[in-house]
Amino acid sequence: MLNHSVATFSCPDRPGIVHAVSGVIVGVGGNITELQQYSSPDTGMFFMRVQVEAAATPGELAGGLAPVAGRFGGTLNVDHVGRPLRTLILASKDGHCVNALLAGSRTGALPITVPMVLSNHPGLAELAAFYSVPFHHEAVLPATKADFENLIRAVVDNHAIELVVLARYMQVLSAPLCEHLAHKVINIHHSFLPGFKGANPYRQAHARGVKLIGATAHFVTPDLDEGPIIEQSVVRVDHSQSVDDLRDLGRDIESTTLTHAVKLFAQHRILLDGIRTVVFA
Repeated sequence: MLNHSVATFSCPDRPGIVHAVSGVIVGVGGNITELQQYSSPDTGMFFMRVQVEAAATPGELAGGLAPVAGRFGGTLNVDHVGRPLRTLILASKDGHCVNALLAGSRTGALPITVPMVLSNHPGLAELAAFYSVPFHHEAVLPATKADFENLIRAVVDNHAIELVVLARYMQVLSAPLCEHLAHKVINIHHSFLPGFKGANPYRQAHARGVKLIGATAHFVTPDLDEGPIIEQSVVRVDHSQSVDDLRDLGRDIESTTLTHAVKLFAQHRILLDGIRTVVFA
């Protein structure tokens, strides 16, 4: 029986990296089914994503590649292709992104499994129940924010969570929590930032006659909405569309952009290059 593994590798760029990685794959009798690589001229880093079919397990492949990572000062990750990542969803009142994620998980379009949805409002309990996903809510006030973030940490630890998705979760994560979950939290927001902040951004955008609306999915960092960008999408609009039209379009594009970003993450297609991402789509 053949195992289908995916390995990602990054290190300072220098000659011989691809040869060394390929040599290990040949050594375990592996066949490369997909290979992408990139050398960053800005940071001098090398990035690779490779899928391999072999009798060797992902663990055995990782064992063979570990000395290569050590020799080149690299970062290595090896996993089963298509293994669903254990994903925690954080939400507030809006359900469009939550619905898209849970629907994708149920149909298999998204390689994730969702042990729980946590929210600071009760309104999405019925939606979570429809997908048979446990739901828990607690009001998040200044006095209780630390307690809720401790709950997030507990769920992450107890359920072996590998990814946290802010599916229109309208609370700012504290710097300590961002650092604790570094590069494991994805957020989605409309594309009007920083121009139209605060309440009713679509009304503000309509009043200004915008011609493009869209969404940005990015990693969460202590710098609000400034984490490395994963995916962005836009759609053209015109003067004939109402505020409600823009809001509906915005919800659709937020959902598709977020699910695409989550899929890229779950498939190990995102590597960090400083404050940017390398995305092997």
